[in-house]
Amino acid sequence: MFVLTEKNSIANHFLSEMRNIETQKDRMRFRRNMERLGEIFAYEISKTLVYKNCEIDTPLGVSPINIMKDQPVLATILRAGLPFHQGFLNYFDHASSAFVSSYRKVRKKGDFIIKTEYISSQDLNNKILIISDPMLATGRSMVSSCKELLGDYKIKEMHIATIIASQEGIAHVKANLPHARLWIGAIDEELTSKAYIVPGLGDAGDLAFGEKI
Repeated sequence: MFVLTEKNSIANHFLSEMRNIETQKDRMRFRRNMERLGEIFAYEISKTLVYKNCEIDTPLGVSPINIMKDQPVLATILRAGLPFHQGFLNYFDHASSAFVSSYRKVRKKGDFIIKTEYISSQDLNNKILIISDPMLATGRSMVSSCKELLGDYKIKEMHIATIIASQEGIAHVKANLPHARLWIGAIDEELTSKAYIVPGLGDAGDLAFGEKI
């Protein structure tokens, strides 16, 4: 498991603005900071991928360099994940994309279930999958989305990236997706009875795109 804020970097600044109740009023800045963190995660994940030697013709000769052997497939959970996903796409600009529409459906007794309405993906067999979602609260949405997306595919490897995660969410993902590698911006200890991360940052989807009705 990789935790970005365990070491000081410019990522701390972007995350602090995302958490700040005053800075959050600037919706465009909130989205941009999410995108920036996606770019940083993409760079960090790229270090773990397999590379091959290639020779590039320049105007003055030939330059040897190592390039990625396989492009990943980038997936995200609608709608909150879109700016985060764009950050990954900015760096893995030859990658394909996949999308999952999942949401919490609250029941009368106060708990909730995860409903998946829509999946758009290509063949994932033998592919590297990077799935991103800005918040990992209970982890149930992530696990459900990954299982729906993967179906009967046999992927090469899976990376899960999130900006803020709870300890409970991390434990749930590890228990249900043991082969996935977790990439986390920051870990918060508390999870409320309504499954909101504290201190967290609020509802990432609402802050990025406006409150839903």
